[in-house]
Amino acid sequence: MLILIVAVVMGLSILLALWAGRSSRGGGISEFLVGGRSFPPWLLYFLAVGEVYSIGTMIGFPSGIYAHGASYGIWFLGYILLAYSLGYFLAPLVWRAARKHDAMTVPDVFGRHYGSRTLELITCVTMLIALVPWGQYQFIGLQVVLSNLGLKLTPVQCVLLAGIIAFAYIAVSGIRSPAFVSILKDAFMLLGVVLVGLAAVLVAGGTSGVTGPEALARAQTTMGGPDLWFAMTTILFQSVVFYLGFGGAYVFPARSERAVKSSTVWMPLYMLIYPFLVFAAYYGLKQHPGLKNPNTVFMVTAKGLLPEPVLGLVAAGAALSGVLVLSATALAIGGMVSRNLAPNVRPAAQRRWTVVAVAVFLVLAAVLTLTASTLMLTVLNLTYNLLAQVVPGWLAILFARRVRTAAIATGMVVGVVTAVVLYATGITLGGLNTGLVSMGVNLVIVFGWSLLAPGKKRSPIALERREPARAAPVTQPAG
Repeated sequence: MLILIVAVVMGLSILLALWAGRSSRGGGISEFLVGGRSFPPWLLYFLAVGEVYSIGTMIGFPSGIYAHGASYGIWFLGYILLAYSLGYFLAPLVWRAARKHDAMTVPDVFGRHYGSRTLELITCVTMLIALVPWGQYQFIGLQVVLSNLGLKLTPVQCVLLAGIIAFAYIAVSGIRSPAFVSILKDAFMLLGVVLVGLAAVLVAGGTSGVTGPEALARAQTTMGGPDLWFAMTTILFQSVVFYLGFGGAYVFPARSERAVKSSTVWMPLYMLIYPFLVFAAYYGLKQHPGLKNPNTVFMVTAKGLLPEPVLGLVAAGAALSGVLVLSATALAIGGMVSRNLAPNVRPAAQRRWTVVAVAVFLVLAAVLTLTASTLMLTVLNLTYNLLAQVVPGWLAILFARRVRTAAIATGMVVGVVTAVVLYATGITLGGLNTGLVSMGVNLVIVFGWSLLAPGKKRSPIALERREPARAAPVTQPAG
């Protein structure tokens, strides 16, 4: 029964992807990557929350609380909430920059704003390095879901199935598939999280039986010292990276700045699912202590509380969450490879090369998952630390007049190296988020250099005239 439910839901998602692609067949690269820049607010909302609330929310968030206590829950909630406040003001400017430069990828914006092929390449390589762990993050979650439900699937089979479905989404309709499938995904994800959380509370005899002082040790509900310092610095750091690092994927397809703002206003409502995830995590901590793999706590808890048909719905929501974000990430990488990394690819061939790049990325991320799997929130931190290195460049594009191109390129390279070294060595710095350190080094190089030796004067995006209320969709690909 469980396998049948998951299979039926995944089959419905593929049919929905085919339906979504009915209007994009035969379209160019702009339709494939950014939907012709025509998404209304409601579709943009589902695309954004579909990528933001991924399998990491459903699987990674409870695993972090299980392994590290309250501190992980606090920074996870805090950075998302602060990011929405910042995004209301920053996201429309990101869209404005993309529209001005007819950009479909972040490296497009960087390279065209500064007229530098070198900066375009460095930005592209930086984002590619950052997004590969993000794809691995989704695969880890999918492997956890499918392998902990009693399904007779090996890790290789789990990863293979997820990769095939993610590729199918992209191959049939590009960005429209993740956008429309996210509607189905949200329905099952919300249902699954609420059911598990409610079941945990009911079985425990109320919320006090899950989160009360008699149910949890003080160390699981309080924090101080390095943990508190890490939580506060992480909230600040990741809230900035949220839109200026990931934002292009779910901002560029909007049809106007107003559509971006309208979609952002309602996103905090989705955070109502987090109390139910907290209940599931703390219930799992009490009932299933000492799990060898903390990533499994949500599914182990669900399996112990719910009957098999309902468990199938939970599994379907989790699987859709991972596959959806995996496909959107693969599309972003494919677009950068075909437009920014590979030289002289004809616009007419870019869609074909994007699909090829998507396939290569999925294979690479799958191999990394099978050979180097780790705690999901650890992989999440690496992704953010690397994506943070495009933040200083974005700030320069949006707000600065005389920043040197060489300063942005140098800061990005030094920031990536610093982030990798800090991550590999495991330096804690007294709890300070190491991503904030690497991004700080990058910021000092970019703006310090440009202050001492100002570059060519350019008009910052924030000071340019706002676009019309209804912007015309992109009709022609960039040359």
